Formats: sequence, structure tokens, C-alpha cells
Amino acid sequence: MVVLGSVSPQRILLSLPTQMSHSPLPALSSSPQYLTRRKSLIFASLLSSLIYTSHHSPATAFVIDQPQQEEDTLVQLFQETSPSVVFIKDLELAKGSNDSTKVLANDENAKVQGTGSGFIWDKFGHIVTNYHVIAKLATDSSGLQRCKVSLVNAKGESIAKEAKIIGVDPAYDLAVLKVDVEGVEVKPVSVGTSRGLRVGQSCFAIGNPYGFENTLTTGVVSGLGREIPAPNGATIKGAIQTDAAINAGSGMSSGVNFAIPIDTVVRTIPYLIVYGTTYKDRY
Repeated sequence: MVVLGSVSPQRILLSLPTQMSHSPLPALSSSPQYLTRRKSLIFASLLSSLIYTSHHSPATAFVIDQPQQEEDTLVQLFQETSPSVVFIKDLELAKGSNDSTKVLANDENAKVQGTGSGFIWDKFGHIVTNYHVIAKLATDSSGLQRCKVSLVNAKGESIAKEAKIIGVDPAYDLAVLKVDVEGVEVKPVSVGTSRGLRVGQSCFAIGNPYGFENTLTTGVVSGLGREIPAPNGATIKGAIQTDAAINAGSGMSSGVNFAIPIDTVVRTIPYLIVYGTTYKDRY
């Protein structure tokens, strides 16, 4: 999970990739996904019921229903953000199969080894996801691994593309994929900063658990400055804890899930796009 931004102290939106399962049965390990935050203007007048008093009749007050406001805001957040979230399939081609175009079209002659999520980084087709989602492709020596990304264009039309790995950083569980978007307009995610996050802020998670695309769950920021294990055995510091329901591969959420702050992502992703690795790994 990755925090995509912090602007307002009232709301956080989590746009998260789901657990990657590399066996016919769901994996039992925890699942990072992506966390994002929206602008304060959206929420400034939506934190409590608003009472409007008539100038002509001071005794008359009109109360706007708070639950309805919260619901409308959540619907708006989902509609604005979900087009930037993509669905990732980890495929293994059958031996002797060399027509990946046909395979990617309908998963024919391919084994679905896992699914995950990511988000559109820019208009050039770069996709940010977790390293563990594409680890089998990154370490493939057979030449049979493929990555299929399903996304929507600016018109809301669903399309599927084969993705190539551009760069990886297992130390922070981050990876960049790229799909061919020539002639296709996509919607990059809006990012802010993870500075100023506070425990208790509301969170919303968008992902694709078990292939159920565009799934939305809610929760809060449960803790800050956590340390979690990275795929390469290192420790990721400064992680954000949330109880927003995230698929842990066992069909239920433990209520203890983690996100990588967007400030870490913003520092890392440009190096992965340009060099394929992080700055520290270049020397």
C-alpha cells in the first residue's frame, strides 16, 4: 500500500493494489496497497451538519443531513479516483505458446498466477505498483511470464494491455510498469504529500481483491512511523498503518494493514523510470 498524498487534515483516500497470490489458493501473506489523499476544499464544509438560519426568521434553521453529505462525498471521491486505478494480472504462458497477443486478449493458454492493483503515474503509460505484485515477472528466467494490465481510458472504456517492467525497488516494495498508450488518453492519479498525516483520519481504499475490480473499503489511519518487512528482507521505515479492509489473501482483512508514504514514492519513482533502479543502487 502507498500513501498518495496529504493536503487536508480531514480525509485520506487509499487507492490500493491487492494481494498477489502465486498459487491456485490465495496466499496468506499481507497485502500492500495504495493510499491517496484529496484536497481540503472537497471536505472543508462536509465534516459536520451545517445549519443555515434565515435572516427573515431567526428561529428557523435548516439542517443538512450529515450522513447524506458524507455519502455524496465518498461517491464523488470514488468516481474521480477509480479511473486512475488499474487491475494487474500475473500470467504464465503454457510451454510452447508464443502468441502472447492472443493470450493477453482472453487469457487463453495461460495460467493466472495472481492479481494485484496499481495506479497510473503519468500520461505516458507508467504504472506504479508494489514489487511483490510483479516479482515473478521480475525474476523470470523461463520467458513465460507476462503481465496484463486492465485500465479505463478518458472516455471510460475498458482496455487491456501487456505491461513491461521499467524499474523495481524491492527495498521499498515498489515497481514501475509501462503500457503502450499511443492514441489512448488516460487519467494519471493526483498526488499530494504524506506530511501532516494524523492518526484517526479517514481512509478509503480502492483495489481489486480476487479480481473484483473497483472495490471500495473505508477505515482510518491507525498508526504512523511503522516498520514493515520488505520483499528483499530489508525493513521499510515510516510506513502508515490503516484498518481499511485490504485483501490479505485469506478472504478476510486482519484490520492491520500498511501503506508506503507518497513522499517516498515521489522520491523513488523518477529514478525507476529513468534508470530502472534507485539512486543508491546505481553505484
